[in-house]
Order: sequence, then C-alpha cells, then structure tokens
Amino acid sequence: MTAKGWALFAVLSLLWGIPYLFIAEAVQSLSPPAVVAIRTLGAAILLLPFALRQKALRPALKKWPWVLAFGAVEMAGPFVLLAHAEQTLASGLTGLLVATVPLFATIIAVARGDRAALKPSRAIGLGLGFAGVAIVAIGSGGLRGDANPLAIGEVLLVAVLYAIAPFIVARHLGAVPALGVSTLALGAVGLAYTPVALSTPSEPPTARSLIAVGLLTVFCTAVAFIAFFALVAEVGPVRAPLMTYVHPVVAVALGVIVRGEPLTLGLLIGFPVVLLGCLLAAGVFTRAVRPSESLPVHP
Repeated sequence: MTAKGWALFAVLSLLWGIPYLFIAEAVQSLSPPAVVAIRTLGAAILLLPFALRQKALRPALKKWPWVLAFGAVEMAGPFVLLAHAEQTLASGLTGLLVATVPLFATIIAVARGDRAALKPSRAIGLGLGFAGVAIVAIGSGGLRGDANPLAIGEVLLVAVLYAIAPFIVARHLGAVPALGVSTLALGAVGLAYTPVALSTPSEPPTARSLIAVGLLTVFCTAVAFIAFFALVAEVGPVRAPLMTYVHPVVAVALGVIVRGEPLTLGLLIGFPVVLLGCLLAAGVFTRAVRPSESLPVHP
C-alpha cells in the first residue's frame, strides 16, 4: 500500500471510529430524529457539488427505488437506532457491537446459498464472534441492568441492517456511482426525518450538542465518504474495507479517554474475541474480500 493509501486508511479509520463519541454528545440535548435529520441533510448538501461535478446523480435517479431501499437500510434505520441507543449506552461499547457486521453478513450469505460461508474457519469465527458479544454484554452489566439490554439489542439490529445493505447494492446498484447513491440516499433520509425532528419535543440544544452534530455531519459523514472514495481509488475495493476492523479500537479508546467511560472486564476480554471472530467470519485470513463485500459500513 502506498503512503497516500496508508494516510487515507488512517484518516478514515478515525472518521468512522469517532462518530459514536459525537452521537453520544449530540443526544444529550437533541432528539435522535433531529440528529439524523441534521446529519444526513447536511451531508447531502455538502456532497451535492461533488456528485454534480462527477455526473453521479443521474444514474442514481434511474435506480431511485433501490437507492431509497439502500438509504432506509444503511442510514434511516441505523442512524436513529444508534442515536437512541447511545442515550443510555456507552459510545465505546456501541462501536464494538457495530463491529459484528461481518458475523451477520456471513449468516445472510449462508441463507442466500453461499457455500463458501460454511467453511470451518468462518463457522468458528461466527461462534467466537457471538461468544465475544455475550462476554461484552455480561461483563458490561447487560444482565444486571447497568447496560441497557434494549439499547444493546438496538445496536445489534443496526449491525444486521448494515450487513443487509451491501447485498442490496451488489444486486441492484453495482453499476451506479457510489457518490450518487450516497448523496441521493442521504438527501432522501434527511428530508424524511426533518418533519419528524421538528415535531419531536426536545429541550433547547446546548452548544456542545450542536458542535457534536456539526462535526458528525461535516467530518464523519460528508468528508468520510469523500475519503472512502479516494481510498478505493488508491488501494482498490479489496483492501479498503479492512479499516472496518479498526473502528471499534478508536471508538473504545475515545470513549474511555474523552467521556471517561469504564473499561470493563467484559470489554477487555470480549473485544479481542469479537475482533478475531469477525476476521475469521469475513474470511480475511483465507481469501480476498469480494467487491460485493467492499461497501462502506459507517456509524
């Protein structure tokens, strides 16, 4: 990998590892629908000039039903679930639970008849991954009430949705420019959530929450997408998605350092188990990642 590739890899690992921190700060005084509306609509406006310059919107508009389906599964559902979950769940724990996406992607692949997903190493990875999640949940107080079991379930549902989204793109949007799909989907989600946000009662937002959602919008959504497209162009679609496995490291570290979140025994033991399980389930040690598996999974 080139120096530019490593630089983009590092930047994107940070940009998609830090959103959990910003979301946790934003929901202190903003409602989850408001966070989603600001983030998606703002990012769509920022990405629009790039999409227009690359003439990426017209191909996306021709496939608008599937673009909307992708937006619902990749953005509309996950973004609001994450915002709601982080009202009670630690940001680092949230980032780690989202890292289970490869586990659910493997299950979906098996259900769709992918026999390669049944290889022993990947089956072992599935078992390890879900065992690690159980260790994290129990060790973080999930069975004692210290960690909200409903919030944990919401984040795991996010992981399921993120695992479904690449199959939609691979089957129906593979030939459509990713920038056009992202811009159109973000705009549609933002427009859909704006009236919900305006009608949701909430306290006057604090400056801290507004700064957090602003940073989330500009850097972790708009800039991150541009960086991802540049990374794919620099290193190809096989290597680019590997930064997914760095996200939880960044999320946990920032949660502990910035927000003072506890580094529980469950995280210390379960974290490496989940990471190893995800790597095995995704087949990282046995084969290259297929292009259809190389789509961004962002918080």
